[in-house]
Amino acid sequence: MTMNFWNIYYDQYEGIRKFILALVKDEWAADDLVQETFIKVRKNAGQLKDETKLKPWIYRIAHNLCQDHFRQTANRIKRQKPISDGLAIQIQPQFHRQIEQQQMAQCVQDKIRLLPETYQTVLVLFDMMEFSHQEIARILDTSVENVKVRLHRARKKLKAILDQKCRMEMDERSVLVCTPVEEVGYPKQRQL
Repeated sequence: MTMNFWNIYYDQYEGIRKFILALVKDEWAADDLVQETFIKVRKNAGQLKDETKLKPWIYRIAHNLCQDHFRQTANRIKRQKPISDGLAIQIQPQFHRQIEQQQMAQCVQDKIRLLPETYQTVLVLFDMMEFSHQEIARILDTSVENVKVRLHRARKKLKAILDQKCRMEMDERSVLVCTPVEEVGYPKQRQL
């Protein structure tokens, strides 16, 4: 590959960091994963024969590292002692108060976290990162049709979650906000 590594780094850094942070939701872990991504890019740059596939190739590396991170985190959680119910009850109201104070975008992002990881990834890539179906297919190593199906199912499932768990209303600033149903005392809607 003839492109200079530092040019690649400066061109792709912000997008890669945004993508990884949207998936892992942890600044420290995201920074580590971004660094690992570019280490792999530098080490393996010679393997990429077609420079037009550079961006999807880098995002594929980042995606794979995020998958490794999720597996490692899941294994660590399995090995840890469970939190006592009393502590969990103390933490939950504080968490819900924070969500109540945030705007709709944050609430929706929280609901996206309830989706399976494959749906989260395709939503982030398409809606936040604005990749095409073809680029996402290359990043996820799947077909364009599969990407379209995942995206459709992800949006359908997210809509069901939002319908069930959120109440949309205008606040005093005329901004549409999402308030979790359980927090405002409204009865929960039926499961779909």
